[in-house]
Amino acid sequence: MAKGYLVAHIRVDDAEAFKQFGPMSGAAIQEHGGRVLVRSPSGEVQEGSMKPLTIVVEFDDLETARHFYHSDAYTEARQLREACSETDLILLEGL
Repeated sequence: MAKGYLVAHIRVDDAEAFKQFGPMSGAAIQEHGGRVLVRSPSGEVQEGSMKPLTIVVEFDDLETARHFYHSDAYTEARQLREACSETDLILLEGL
């Protein structure tokens, strides 16, 4: 079965508030069996104007990624993230 992935590009506007997001989202990721593959604030953008922080999380499948994203635990973390940053986020299925 193909893996499911969450890919997020984030521009943090309030670094102090954003510090709370990591532990909150991390607990929700772990609860859904996710694995953080990439968390890099210093990617080398070659084209376009992506936001500086990139996060890639792998889940067992796309349906699990969806359940994670819509879970109560991540919804609470997401509301915090939305208040202190600007994010582009996509869920997708691997090969």
